[in-house]
Amino acid sequence: MLKQPAACTGFVLSAVVLILTTVVASGAAAAGADQPQWGQRHSRNMVSDEVGLPERFAPKLGENVKWSVAIGTQSWATPVVAGGKVLIGTNNGRPRDPKHEGDRGVLMCLNEADGSFVWQLVVPKLSEDIYFDWPQAGMCSPPTVEGDRVYMVTNRAEVVCLDLHGMANGNDGPFLDEGRHMAPPDRPAMEPGPTDADILWRLDLRTAAGVRPHDSSHSSILLDGSYLYVNTSNGLTSRHDGVDKPEAPALVVVDKGTGTLVAQEREGISQRIFHCQWSSPALGTVNGRRLVFLGGGDGWCYAFEALEPPGQKSGSGAESSETGEAGTTPELPALRCVWRFDCDPTAPKENIHTYIRNRRESPSIIKGMPVIHNGRLFVTVGGDIWWGKREAWLQCIDAGQTGDVTSRGLLWSYAVERHCCTTPAIHDGLAYVADCAGKVHCVDIETGRAVWVHDAGSETWASTLVADDKVYVGTRRGDFWVLAAGRELRVLSSIRLDDAVIGTPVAANGTLYVGTMSQLFALQVGTTSGSR
Repeated sequence: MLKQPAACTGFVLSAVVLILTTVVASGAAAAGADQPQWGQRHSRNMVSDEVGLPERFAPKLGENVKWSVAIGTQSWATPVVAGGKVLIGTNNGRPRDPKHEGDRGVLMCLNEADGSFVWQLVVPKLSEDIYFDWPQAGMCSPPTVEGDRVYMVTNRAEVVCLDLHGMANGNDGPFLDEGRHMAPPDRPAMEPGPTDADILWRLDLRTAAGVRPHDSSHSSILLDGSYLYVNTSNGLTSRHDGVDKPEAPALVVVDKGTGTLVAQEREGISQRIFHCQWSSPALGTVNGRRLVFLGGGDGWCYAFEALEPPGQKSGSGAESSETGEAGTTPELPALRCVWRFDCDPTAPKENIHTYIRNRRESPSIIKGMPVIHNGRLFVTVGGDIWWGKREAWLQCIDAGQTGDVTSRGLLWSYAVERHCCTTPAIHDGLAYVADCAGKVHCVDIETGRAVWVHDAGSETWASTLVADDKVYVGTRRGDFWVLAAGRELRVLSSIRLDDAVIGTPVAANGTLYVGTMSQLFALQVGTTSGSR
């Protein structure tokens, strides 16, 4: 056998190294995945399996910035990433199309590769009352994507199904009146263009479910099989002296194929709402039973039996309604409530709206999503940011019981410093949660005791994201913090951005997405790019 020259041997070794490096890199890329909804699917846990994410970035220098895009002038939403697209809610403060003038809600669709603009859903404001659809707030709900279907709650309290490809593949039905939908009621219908959204179906919760939205509609739709579970954003009157629609549901179920209502909760949640039903549902299996969890605007947690696939009658998860009289429509089936838990049992229960603006004593409200993990439900609850007491807690509830579990369901309660509207992240035996006092708390999930507390320096509405052994979170002052995940508090970096961070960071396909009120950053290690 002939001996290879040293140069040849070096070439072969280099080739082998190159091949192995390529394989490893390909494997790392293959490990990445889309993030098609807010939080982990079903559980809502704010944890990602993405690796190789940056621990620092420099927006002005472009360091680790794959791309950045100016969106509107206000964005209260979290981005989602699916099918090569990035979707984020914003307003029309920087119009992408001159035909869309004035204050509007906007869902913007960008190319994942470079941030280039693809299409937008533009929705006129609800103009009857300022408290229906707050000025300049834009589209606050994050969408949920499955395949080429985008499910979304608009600023007009509509559940819509959109084509992920927009109008690029034509105007698909059954909904074909996009031109009328994108125009204010007092103006003529517009002509849809190639950068407008394609609405496939639309369900108006105000007319179909009797809902009165308050301030801004906010819902992250829970997708389960054929069904969409949607919290309704039903809330107070404009005078903040009571609930305008106390009989309207806080949670409805919609058929994802047709956009028709299938079921709703009938626990009387809306009668006890202190401000609004902004918390979105989660889903998990506990003791062999599939449950949908809702943090109520009344400060209670609820577990409903999940609906079974269409056609299955026994154990369907809904209680049948009586057939209506001849010529009437039968009442929608009620979701079967398995258990309920009062997160603040000593709070006022009578004449609750007389406690509006009382910072010492008031009912509680749940704004963040409940997270189900290993048979336990983790939820943040406490006084309302604008109208309630300055107390809040992260609570851990046994999700495997039945009935009213207020006296026996609480495993522990951890007091945070002030109000809290965020969703916790549960990872490796620890819970991470941020509060409105600007503190990031790391809590042991077995004991409910603090492991460490970090002062982020400013009120925090964005939820924490745990990914790649890091904790990412942004503040309303515009500070973006990267902390080491684990039992030792270590600050990896702090970046001052030009605007507030309200949405939760998102990791997908090896990239970290951070949105401010006016800009969206796609961050990737080793990249250097400018802005669009």
